[in-house]
Amino acid sequence: MKSIGIIRKVDEVGRIVLPVELRRKFDINKLDPMEMYTEDDCIILKKYEPTCIFCGESKDVFEFNEKTVCKKCAKELIEQVKD
Repeated sequence: MKSIGIIRKVDEVGRIVLPVELRRKFDINKLDPMEMYTEDDCIILKKYEPTCIFCGESKDVFEFNEKTVCKKCAKELIEQVKD
């Protein structure tokens, strides 16, 4: 893990402001969803990207019945239903 030398305080409701330099570097915009993970004693933030519930792909995905599916898996599902 690399330190970038920026320190922020947690405010009274638990928020931390991400510096504009980091938001620009990682293309994080206002209202973008963020995922949070923990690993050992670390908290990890990652810009959320919806992925296919079947294969994990993040390209060519769409929502169907509140689930994310990629076009490739959708085509495979259609083929299985036809049989």
